[in-house]
Amino acid sequence: MNETLTLFELNSLIRDVIEGNFDEEYWVVGELSDVSTPAFGGHFYGELVQKDEESDRIVARARITCWARNYNIIRLRFQKEAGETLRKGLQVKLLVRVTFHEQYGFALNVIDIDSTFTLGDLAKRRREILLQLEKDGILHDNQSLTLPRLLRRIAVISSATAAGYGDFCHQLERNDYRFHFDVKLFPAVMQGEQVPESIISAMQDVLEAGGADLVVIIRGGGASSDLSDFDSYELACCIAQYPLPVLMGIGHERDETVLDFVAHTRVKTPTAAATFIIEHQASEAALLDELFQRITHSASQRILSEKQRLEHKRAVLPLLFMNFQQKQQNKLNLLRERLSADVRQSIERQKHSLQLMKQRLESLDPRVLLRRGYTITTCGGKLVRSIEGLAEGEVLTTQTDKGEIYSRIVIKVKNEE
Repeated sequence: MNETLTLFELNSLIRDVIEGNFDEEYWVVGELSDVSTPAFGGHFYGELVQKDEESDRIVARARITCWARNYNIIRLRFQKEAGETLRKGLQVKLLVRVTFHEQYGFALNVIDIDSTFTLGDLAKRRREILLQLEKDGILHDNQSLTLPRLLRRIAVISSATAAGYGDFCHQLERNDYRFHFDVKLFPAVMQGEQVPESIISAMQDVLEAGGADLVVIIRGGGASSDLSDFDSYELACCIAQYPLPVLMGIGHERDETVLDFVAHTRVKTPTAAATFIIEHQASEAALLDELFQRITHSASQRILSEKQRLEHKRAVLPLLFMNFQQKQQNKLNLLRERLSADVRQSIERQKHSLQLMKQRLESLDPRVLLRRGYTITTCGGKLVRSIEGLAEGEVLTTQTDKGEIYSRIVIKVKNEE
């Protein structure tokens, strides 16, 4: 019959077995989960998991601990070397000792951490995102946009309480050139897992508001370890395809994120972002000043040239006028001669026409016909052309060259056809 044990006794046996067989230290690779970041001087607790690469399903997990004294040393060194904190979702390589406690059960006690492994994993992640963006054909889309000549309306995506935002605005306001900028803040979370979603939402708000010449994403301050929150494919994809130029100023000089490779321009800090905008405006102002000087000089030369040309015209104008007047006088004389000849010819033609008309009128004069022996008969003042319409007894008047004859109609005889 099997011996009955208490739970404590059974766990004690398990502890003896584990401590007797796992008395060495082991390097183990996994992803941090359920991390509880302690206050200064506290112990570190969390969970280490392994996920299936295809399904992302957890295939193994173990509780991890790191005692305060050791944790403070590891934490500081890890932040310095990897620029990261021990946070959820981070791939790590830990030196651990296998432990089992009757009350708390199985755990891995962290002795050390390999910073180079995490650095390699972060670099790998960034490299994979960049390769995917390049494969999608959008890696350099935002960089290909032309920066507007005038950068006056600036949309800033940042935390409203961030010191970097204040530095940025202060730098713009106190520029040596007295340029005026219209700056509008679109608040976003700049630390933690919500960074990508929050910035994407703010970028949509910028487009809906309209009117911006440039979008500036600034962070300023904070730990370098927080920069990994910006290594997001979705956020990088949004910036790469954004219709406005994007200026990044979220890190320090030696730090890089995926966004630095897709944004139109990358600078180190919020202050540097403001300096970039000011210098761009100064460059454009210098160009405009140069163009103004060139236009002024060209206009002066043109005015001088035109003045000389007018002086020359003024000198030759009397001569030109005399020549013109002489030519016009010659034309008038020629026209006068031609007009006189045309008038004479027209008068002669009209005289001839009048003569012909006079002859025709004279030939049609009834008196001429009467002198030739013809007579004209009328009845009641109307010319008689036919017996039709005449009645017996009516008086006819017959006009001859020497006088008139009055007769009365006795009978009408119609000619036979």
